Amino acid sequence: MKPKKLGVNTVCTHVGEIKDEQFKGAVSPLYMSSSYAYENVDIKRYPRYFNTPNQEALGKKVAALEHCEAGMIFGSGMAAVSTAMLAFLQSGDHVVVQKTIYGGTYNFIVEEFPKYGIEFDFTDGFSEKHFKAKIKSNTKVIYVETPSNPLMLITDLEMIANIAKRHNLVSMIDNTFASPINQNPALFGIDIVIHSATKYMGGHSDLCAGAVACSSEHMDRIWNLGKNLGGSLSDYTVWLLERSMKTMGIRVKAQNRNAKKIARWLDKHPLVERVYYPGLKSHPDHEIAKRQMKGYSGMLSFELIPTIHAESFMKALVLIKQTMSLAGVESTILSPVKTSHALLSPEERERQGISDGLLRFSVGIEDKSDLIADLEQAFESVTKKHIELL
Repeated sequence: MKPKKLGVNTVCTHVGEIKDEQFKGAVSPLYMSSSYAYENVDIKRYPRYFNTPNQEALGKKVAALEHCEAGMIFGSGMAAVSTAMLAFLQSGDHVVVQKTIYGGTYNFIVEEFPKYGIEFDFTDGFSEKHFKAKIKSNTKVIYVETPSNPLMLITDLEMIANIAKRHNLVSMIDNTFASPINQNPALFGIDIVIHSATKYMGGHSDLCAGAVACSSEHMDRIWNLGKNLGGSLSDYTVWLLERSMKTMGIRVKAQNRNAKKIARWLDKHPLVERVYYPGLKSHPDHEIAKRQMKGYSGMLSFELIPTIHAESFMKALVLIKQTMSLAGVESTILSPVKTSHALLSPEERERQGISDGLLRFSVGIEDKSDLIADLEQAFESVTKKHIELL
């Protein structure tokens, strides 16, 4: 008889937990040691080798959530991104990168790859022809991010996986904005799934981590480089992350519901020029999102009309915090121009469609009526100030 497939909340709660054999506690024990025996042991454990008891156990949870054979935890999302990419690229190789990606990843590619002799091209769009047009004889990796940061654009994962297989490429995705609750790229054929675990996996704006999930064969290469680069995570933070991931399923689903309601409300507001949320039927990629996502994320972006100053609007908010990062249980808002994409040139931001009036909104788990009331009073405040200035 085949074992019953576990539900996602059960996986979040139980897979990868460490049994407390000594005292029978309900939660995983925390092993703080940075020094382990090396004689007469099956595994030589060392924090930088990503194989302490807590590191190893949490990797299993990440793998189970992403339907992969292996998972590994890193010190940050960028440690996960950089290690995964460099594990499959060397001097003379080429990588095809999606047009719109997280600013930190963009900077890593344009600033560091030339030092290693690695070539790269960003696509001009998101369709099959845009990706295929950039493939060269020395291309080894195709890298995407969907939903994208900050415009919530959607890339067809099955299409990317098929292109990668036809051209013998390794496909990688930053799955942070979706989380494993809303999207499992490996089920569509993507080889390597990357997360900033700081975000939905952590979920409480109190830790920094990264994660990778893939096949055991691919993980061997990532681990081999990872132990040399040293991007491991302290066991205490690993333990905190495991605790946080137990509630990821219920947190993310609540954020999904709130974001969809708020996106619809913003979409009808006269002071909002455009809303970027794949759960809206008006979103150009809504049908693709519906096909490959189980939920549309708690992330959305919106553009204010030109007469409304973005900074003034954010300062008028009371409940919604004007802070960096995203995906915590509390709602936060920021200007990508001043934060996540600040290091991009104005020309590059314009090329990616990131305007000064664009705001990225990470919707939390608060009552949606309270969030809408806060947005409404901020709109009223900036409108009143605008009228007074005329």
